[in-house]
Amino acid sequence: MNETARLEARSPESIRQRETGRVEAFSDGVFAIAITLLVLQLKAPTLSLVAGRGALWHALLGLWPSFAAFLTSFAAILIMWMNHHGIFRMVRKVSGPFLAANGFLLLTVTFVPFPTAVLASHVLGPSSTIAAAFYCGTYVLVNVGYNALWAAATHGRLLRPGVSQTHVRKIRRAYRLGFLVYVIATALALWNAHVGLALSTALWLLWARLGYSEETEER
Repeated sequence: MNETARLEARSPESIRQRETGRVEAFSDGVFAIAITLLVLQLKAPTLSLVAGRGALWHALLGLWPSFAAFLTSFAAILIMWMNHHGIFRMVRKVSGPFLAANGFLLLTVTFVPFPTAVLASHVLGPSSTIAAAFYCGTYVLVNVGYNALWAAATHGRLLRPGVSQTHVRKIRRAYRLGFLVYVIATALALWNAHVGLALSTALWLLWARLGYSEETEER
């Protein structure tokens, strides 16, 4: 490595980029673990040796709530990771408040497999509304994490130069709208589990279409 390359590697901008990259890499690992833990709720059916040929098919079909909950939460965490990655595309450096907000967000993400297992076990039983409200309420906390992360990035002046204020406001409005909808979904789930879950899942359309391109101010 020549002298110019060494000086560039030690420059403040290069150091900030490495720090941001380390935080994102760590976060990616946490998302990967959370999404992998979801499969642990799927338990292989236990049948007696004298069970008929169709018993296994019947047992597997009976696990459909677990499969549905697994696929729903897998998609949710995948979309959360895409949004997290989108934020880091616009962040040029990190700060203490940003790290704290990111840590809280990762805490909520790693918690998702637990309400997923609760929902799969009770969605067809008398406690379905409580299980659904618990599940939807988890995403209220996840949304709080995203709101805190975006607030830390914008108020701390951590975004890359040129990201437009219009884009900043669009993402802020979407996160705040998401919080309101998740709270409503949680309340509705206490009345009707399926209605609450449907509303919560409908927010995927908002998150999938939000977009995090580095839009710049018009000159």
